[in-house]
Amino acid sequence: MSNLAETAPISSAHIPTLKLIDCSLRLCVIPLSVATIWLTVTNQQDNSIYGKLEFSNLTGLKYMVCISGISAGYALVAVVASWVRCLVNKAWLFFVSDQIMAYLMVTSGAAVLEILYLAYKGDRGVSWSEACSSYGRFCSRVNLALALHALALCCFLVLAVISAYRVFSMFEPLFPPKRWRKKGLHDFSNGYFFGYFKKTI
Repeated sequence: MSNLAETAPISSAHIPTLKLIDCSLRLCVIPLSVATIWLTVTNQQDNSIYGKLEFSNLTGLKYMVCISGISAGYALVAVVASWVRCLVNKAWLFFVSDQIMAYLMVTSGAAVLEILYLAYKGDRGVSWSEACSSYGRFCSRVNLALALHALALCCFLVLAVISAYRVFSMFEPLFPPKRWRKKGLHDFSNGYFFGYFKKTI
């Protein structure tokens, strides 16, 4: 029992580190998303032959702008909420929200990636020619915006893992480790095991 008690302070010491990583990733999402929005919204190029091309002409880019705005707002709210005591214990709320945001960012990134593929390669099946030779600067800025969007997505993927750990670590394992059973520590009726893991959230 003394060995388990000695490990508790060590695990508790990691709690601020995990929370710091969580908050840092959420704060990183904000400038990345804002930069993505700025690069996309201000992206336009005029061509003397084909005319002017703006982000509003492409639905995929507008979708990415919307999702980036939502992700930046959600990240800011989540950082503030993570320090509000009444919401800190709602680990499942962050878990569901992070999963949804990661999914939305994947879909928006995939939409822009498809646009870039068609812009660079074209589609001979429907007689679409590539466009980046005529709108090189526009394509370059979309590439940069997509790269920043991908970085924000990576942040949310890590956040999804962290929030999942927080949720599932609240539950007791079905089969305690053998070394605990040998020491008679598998009796969870005293609530010690649950309390120990609850401290890690």
